[in-house]
Amino acid sequence: MRFERMLPHQMRHAIADNTPVALALGVMEYHGEHMAVGMDLLAVTEILTRLEAEMDLVILPPFAYGAASYAVAGPEGTGSMDIDASKISALAEDMFFALLRIGFRNIHGIIHHQSENFAAGMPTDLAFKFAARRALFRYLQETRGEGWWGDNAMADYYAEHATGSDPFNWIKIHPLMGPEVTAHYPFDHAGAGETALMMALAPDVVEAARMAQNTAWYTSSASEATPELGAKGVSLIMAEMRKRLS
Repeated sequence: MRFERMLPHQMRHAIADNTPVALALGVMEYHGEHMAVGMDLLAVTEILTRLEAEMDLVILPPFAYGAASYAVAGPEGTGSMDIDASKISALAEDMFFALLRIGFRNIHGIIHHQSENFAAGMPTDLAFKFAARRALFRYLQETRGEGWWGDNAMADYYAEHATGSDPFNWIKIHPLMGPEVTAHYPFDHAGAGETALMMALAPDVVEAARMAQNTAWYTSSASEATPELGAKGVSLIMAEMRKRLS
């Protein structure tokens, strides 16, 4: 279900069923001469579209304007857009807080950009992780009052934490390609892995004939991409996302 197309009774049904709510997080960034600048976002949105066909899922409108940085290429004529992560975090906090007020308790942000460093964090995912924590603390204090965690009603907190059912798990941020995927599929930037993934997910955004115009080191393996390799990546990602969202 697309959030913007839902009626109130559908919202209430999704809340009662604790249906997963998914937010695609992405950036606009140069991905060589052969591939669209929205690759990082499209990888997530296309996977979510496929998941939506097989499981109950609420899909929020995607967030496209992350902190790309200009480490890969400057913005002039490339399409790269770098937005201040602190401004992103402020917006994300209010958005997460609003989702909690609506009643959702199974919220997932999914990101592909720079997620090879997901454990340490990079600007966009850190902005959303920080926003999620701030929104949760803000919501819990406003609804339960000061001292809510120390109240005897929270005596089972550590048991709930061990099972992942405590309030701090109401919002989670995930990499699209976690260790279970990258152990079996190439993680790169505009190389064989990402190019193949787009060949399988959104072939209209890849122009193989333009690979010859690439001069950057990170695109050197792009010519090795095939739809079959991309299909393998899609299968691995789908399996991991099913586990995370269920």
